[in-house]
Amino acid sequence: MIEDKNQQRTQLSDLGEFGLIDHLTKNFKIKQSSTVKGIGDDAAVLNFGDEKVVVTTDLLVEGVHFDLSYVPLKHLGYKAVVVNLSDVYAMNAKATQVTVSIAVSNRFPLEALEDLYAGIETAAKIYDIDVVGGDTTSSNTGLLISVTALGALSEDDAVYRNGAKPNDLLVVTGDVGAAYMGLQVLEREKEVYKVNPNNQPDLEPYTYIVERQLKPEARKDIKELLKSLDVKPTSMIDVSDGLSSEIMHLCKQSDVGCDLYENKLPLDPQVISVCEEFNIDSTTVALNGGEDYELLFTISQEDFMKIKGNPNFSIIGFMKESKEGMHLVTRADTRIPIKAQGWKNFND
Repeated sequence: MIEDKNQQRTQLSDLGEFGLIDHLTKNFKIKQSSTVKGIGDDAAVLNFGDEKVVVTTDLLVEGVHFDLSYVPLKHLGYKAVVVNLSDVYAMNAKATQVTVSIAVSNRFPLEALEDLYAGIETAAKIYDIDVVGGDTTSSNTGLLISVTALGALSEDDAVYRNGAKPNDLLVVTGDVGAAYMGLQVLEREKEVYKVNPNNQPDLEPYTYIVERQLKPEARKDIKELLKSLDVKPTSMIDVSDGLSSEIMHLCKQSDVGCDLYENKLPLDPQVISVCEEFNIDSTTVALNGGEDYELLFTISQEDFMKIKGNPNFSIIGFMKESKEGMHLVTRADTRIPIKAQGWKNFND
């Protein structure tokens, strides 16, 4: 929200399309042995040998998925990559490459795109992936970012959404609801800033939840952690659109029902306190908030002792026959049908 009035501004027209691509991608180094040819040709060339290739793509649109009044461009570049890697990890795969395409209006100088790509570069380093291509074009509606992520997957490791069985345990990594509450804090401070631009926000009490919104992390660690515990999930999905939506996806794909226990939902203490501050029900936030990028999966009851007490996992329910439906079991032992109320595209 603090704008540097003395920023250098280099017009994109000074570089041209190919000069811009060369400038923005000059720092990307090849790390993966499966990358035969990266940026600089008509297409990337990848060699995965006997492994399967996982491909996922995501589109982020200014004004719909992000607000640049409080989202730093470096954080946005980082997040754009991470949200795609999360889908790869939800397949129990190893992320290896991404392509990044942007559509940008002339209100963005070169320095702004350098910040965006610095975030992309940081994500590539931290998650050990290669940026192997993409596209740039002009836009009349602000900034659009499209990232495609690729990964390598052996048949023995593959986990899909359709493998859950009745009596399987429902497990989630980390905690949920923080990203949504971070967004609420940022939106509130934006409105305060609009009324009084001299009033700078104090985000110190909200550090964790704001970071979960602006700079989420994908759970790259879970694949190896589960392997070390000798646990293979029966189904898995990432928590991007809200816990209730993802549970419904697993149940529909696997043709099972589910009992989800309210008192088992993992909530960070900061989420609980900020929910009280905003007078929002924390269970509603946990179920419908979205953008947590944790992994939701099912395991056989035989694996219960292997993950019991592990701080990375919370057992939040179990799967039932499909005819029994999907229910939230409240703290008062009331059964409420689960409904998806998380992020939906094309809402009015």
